[in-house]
Amino acid sequence: MDSEQKDCKQPPGVFHPVIDRNRCEGAKECVAVCPYDVFTMGTVEAELRRGLSLRGKLKGFAHRWQQAFASNADACHACGLCVVACPEKAITLSRS
Repeated sequence: MDSEQKDCKQPPGVFHPVIDRNRCEGAKECVAVCPYDVFTMGTVEAELRRGLSLRGKLKGFAHRWQQAFASNADACHACGLCVVACPEKAITLSRS
Protein backbone atom coordinates (compact mmCIF):
# COMPACT_ATOMS: atom_id res chain seq x y z
CA MET A 1 0.00 0.00 0.00
CA ASP A 2 1.52 3.35 -1.01
CA SER A 3 1.34 6.56 1.04
CA GLU A 4 -1.57 7.96 -1.01
CA GLN A 5 -3.71 4.95 -0.15
CA LYS A 6 -2.84 5.25 3.56
CA ASP A 7 -4.22 8.81 3.55
CA CYS A 8 -7.67 7.71 2.41
CA LYS A 9 -10.24 8.52 5.06
CA GLN A 10 -13.11 6.10 4.45
CA PRO A 11 -13.80 2.55 3.38
CA PRO A 12 -15.04 2.32 -0.22
CA GLY A 13 -18.60 3.40 -0.94
CA VAL A 14 -19.19 5.80 1.97
CA PHE A 15 -18.53 8.82 -0.24
CA HIS A 16 -18.68 9.20 -3.99
CA PRO A 17 -17.30 11.86 -6.34
CA VAL A 18 -19.71 14.27 -8.00
CA ILE A 19 -18.51 15.92 -11.22
CA ASP A 20 -19.89 19.32 -12.17
CA ARG A 21 -20.49 18.98 -15.92
CA ASN A 22 -20.49 22.79 -16.30
CA ARG A 23 -16.92 22.97 -15.00
CA CYS A 24 -15.15 19.80 -16.18
CA GLU A 25 -12.82 20.37 -19.12
CA GLY A 26 -11.47 16.83 -19.36
CA ALA A 27 -7.99 17.62 -18.04
CA LYS A 28 -7.61 13.98 -16.86
CA GLU A 29 -5.92 14.97 -13.60
CA CYS A 30 -8.46 12.97 -11.60
CA VAL A 31 -7.79 9.87 -13.70
CA ALA A 32 -4.05 10.24 -13.15
CA VAL A 33 -4.11 10.78 -9.39
CA CYS A 34 -6.82 8.38 -8.18
CA PRO A 35 -5.24 5.28 -6.57
CA TYR A 36 -8.49 3.29 -6.95
CA ASP A 37 -9.26 3.89 -10.65
CA VAL A 38 -12.55 5.62 -9.87
CA PHE A 39 -12.43 7.85 -12.97
CA THR A 40 -12.48 7.31 -16.71
CA MET A 41 -12.66 9.73 -19.60
CA GLY A 42 -15.58 9.68 -21.98
CA THR A 43 -17.86 11.67 -24.23
CA VAL A 44 -20.76 13.56 -22.67
CA GLU A 45 -23.93 12.22 -24.24
CA ALA A 46 -26.37 14.61 -25.95
CA GLU A 47 -28.97 14.05 -23.23
CA LEU A 48 -26.59 15.36 -20.54
CA ARG A 49 -25.50 18.29 -22.73
CA ARG A 50 -29.03 19.71 -22.82
CA GLY A 51 -28.96 20.51 -19.11
CA LEU A 52 -25.71 22.45 -19.20
CA SER A 53 -25.40 26.19 -18.83
CA LEU A 54 -24.23 28.24 -21.81
CA ARG A 55 -20.75 28.33 -20.30
CA GLY A 56 -20.84 24.55 -19.80
CA LYS A 57 -21.91 24.00 -23.40
CA LEU A 58 -19.12 26.26 -24.69
CA LYS A 59 -16.53 24.44 -22.56
CA GLY A 60 -17.86 21.08 -23.66
CA PHE A 61 -17.76 22.02 -27.32
CA ALA A 62 -14.24 23.43 -26.99
CA HIS A 63 -13.01 20.18 -25.42
CA ARG A 64 -14.86 17.90 -27.85
CA TRP A 65 -17.25 16.85 -25.08
CA GLN A 66 -14.54 14.82 -23.35
CA GLN A 67 -15.02 14.81 -19.60
CA ALA A 68 -14.30 12.69 -16.56
CA PHE A 69 -16.82 10.14 -15.34
CA ALA A 70 -16.86 8.43 -11.95
CA SER A 71 -17.43 5.07 -13.59
CA ASN A 72 -16.17 3.17 -10.55
CA ALA A 73 -17.61 5.45 -7.84
CA ASP A 74 -18.16 2.58 -5.39
CA ALA A 75 -14.38 2.21 -5.11
CA CYS A 76 -13.94 5.80 -3.82
CA HIS A 77 -12.15 6.00 -0.45
CA ALA A 78 -12.68 9.78 -0.01
CA CYS A 79 -8.96 10.58 -0.03
CA GLY A 80 -9.70 13.86 -1.82
CA LEU A 81 -6.79 13.61 -4.24
CA CYS A 82 -9.14 14.17 -7.19
CA VAL A 83 -10.68 17.24 -5.57
CA VAL A 84 -7.26 18.82 -5.06
CA ALA A 85 -5.93 17.80 -8.49
CA CYS A 86 -8.86 19.10 -10.56
CA PRO A 87 -7.80 22.43 -12.11
CA GLU A 88 -11.43 23.41 -12.74
CA LYS A 89 -12.63 22.58 -9.21
CA ALA A 90 -15.26 20.37 -10.84
CA ILE A 91 -15.19 17.51 -8.29
CA THR A 92 -16.76 17.33 -4.85
CA LEU A 93 -17.24 14.35 -2.56
CA SER A 94 -20.74 13.50 -1.40
CA ARG A 95 -21.87 11.02 1.24
CA SER A 96 -23.54 8.05 -0.46
